[in-house]
Amino acid sequence: MSERKTSSEAMKQHVLKHSDLGLQADAGDTLTPVAFATVVRELLQNSRQGTVACKTRAMVSGSNKKPWKQKGTGRARSGARTSPLWRGGGIIFGPQARVRKLKTPKGLKRAVARDLLNTMLVEQRLMLLDWALEGNAPKTKQAFSVLRERNLHTEPVNVFLSMNDALTVASFANIPSVRIIYFDAPNAYALADARYWVVLKKDMDAFKAMVGQWK
Repeated sequence: MSERKTSSEAMKQHVLKHSDLGLQADAGDTLTPVAFATVVRELLQNSRQGTVACKTRAMVSGSNKKPWKQKGTGRARSGARTSPLWRGGGIIFGPQARVRKLKTPKGLKRAVARDLLNTMLVEQRLMLLDWALEGNAPKTKQAFSVLRERNLHTEPVNVFLSMNDALTVASFANIPSVRIIYFDAPNAYALADARYWVVLKKDMDAFKAMVGQWK
């Protein structure tokens, strides 16, 4: 019981507040679920490759010669072996490669990000860890240990890192519960899909710069 209490107190000592980021306590916006759903729908829709396709009768290989004469055979009339009615023929109304793009206002994206940030701050789920990798090689064991000390190893966690910090990125990359978010590429879907956000003390300036763009 005492160990659990000590661990809980240690976690509270690393919780970020509005004042730590230079924000007001009411930094969030009053958004409806529709606003968040709109932004996420754009992200998921625009991430689709749109490369799936089926061959039409003009694309399949086969002769255009009439298989048999029109009348007198007792069989149904047929005009070509590439007919969709035949095995190996083309596909009727099959999917074709196309690009689907949605666009939402930048102000709405920033408002959703601010609201998610405010939720994390109010619910004390934005953690600051004073940790740096020891050595010149990636160490997943070290990264996992620092999360376990704060009881974050079993929770879905977003860890904010710089793309240039390759060793730290590689250290967290193999932890199943961790999603790495680069400071120059946050999105509402990834931000919301985590129980906790984790920022390393050495990256605090980069995190403030990212949050500052959401104003």
